[in-house]
Amino acid sequence: MTFIVVGAILAGALFGYWILPAGMLGYLDQATSLALCIMLVGVGIDLGSQRQTWLRLRALGWKILLVPVLVAVGSLAGAVAGGTFLGMPFNESSAIGAGFGWYSLSGVLIAKIYSVETGALAFLTNVSRELLAFVLIPVLAAKFGNLVAVSPGGATTMDTTLPLIAKATDADTTVIAVVNGTILSSLVPFLVPVLIHL
Repeated sequence: MTFIVVGAILAGALFGYWILPAGMLGYLDQATSLALCIMLVGVGIDLGSQRQTWLRLRALGWKILLVPVLVAVGSLAGAVAGGTFLGMPFNESSAIGAGFGWYSLSGVLIAKIYSVETGALAFLTNVSRELLAFVLIPVLAAKFGNLVAVSPGGATTMDTTLPLIAKATDADTTVIAVVNGTILSSLVPFLVPVLIHL
C-alpha cells in the first residue's frame, strides 16, 4: 500500500509536469468528482454486502458505538492541539483531523472547496495516519488490549487496516472495527466541509 500511494503521487506529478497538455487541466475537476462518486458508491456496496457482520452487531449491543465517538473526538482534539502548536487556524486543523485517515476523500474535498495547499496537507496527514496504523495496531493490541488497537486506523478500519486488526485481535473486535470505520467514513463527507468553513 505504501509503495502504491507514493508511486501514484510520483506518477501523477511527473505526468502533470511533462506530459499533460495545459488544455486538459480543466477536465481534472470533472474526473476528480467522478472518481469521488465512484468511491462513495463502492463504500456503500461494501457496507451492504457485510450481512454476517451486521447480524453479529446485535449481540454486541449499542455500546460499540462509543468506540467511533471516542475515536472521532480524540482525532479532532489531537488535530486541533497539533494545529495550535504549529500555528494553524482552527478550521484547517480540525478539517484535516476530520479526514480520520481517509486521505483520498479528505484531501480532494479540502482542495476543491478551500485550498490546494491545505488539501495536500490533509492528504499527507491522513496517509501518514494510515501508514502509522499499520505499524501501531499489532503493538497496541499486544500491550494495551484489542479495543485500543482499533483507534489508530480511524476510517480505514472498515477496509485497508481491517485484515491486520482481524489478525492482531479477535472476532468481536473485528466487528467493532467495521462499525468504527463505517461510522467514521460516513462522517468524513459531512464534517470536513463543515469544519473547513468555520
